[in-house]
Amino acid sequence: MGTAIRTTAGGARWFSHQLGGHAKLVTPTRELLAANLPKDAYEFSYRRMLNDTGIEAIRAELARLAAANGDSRLVLLCFDRMNKPENWCHRRMLAAYYLEQTGEAIPELGDNVFEQPWDQGGLF
Repeated sequence: MGTAIRTTAGGARWFSHQLGGHAKLVTPTRELLAANLPKDAYEFSYRRMLNDTGIEAIRAELARLAAANGDSRLVLLCFDRMNKPENWCHRRMLAAYYLEQTGEAIPELGDNVFEQPWDQGGLF
């Protein structure tokens, strides 16, 4: 499916697969995580962080990770539990931001990962 890339401030002890790196430019800061903000305020702050970083720097980091792993398909990971409708994570916020900035969608793995169009010529 692609190379697993961490987008989190920490890892998950239960995740046993090898990672291909850490996308630091899209990882929320520990200060943002510690603020324990409601979703809207968190997303506002996270998007400000992404805007300050800039889409070109983010794209360059993801391209470097892809090149370093010899795989154009990256799987961006967070380790939040998404099994309840009220749960949310920064990775989906990143996907929305990336689409707005580049016009390129980051597909969600979902339940039927083998039915997804993974290799569409982009980074994801």
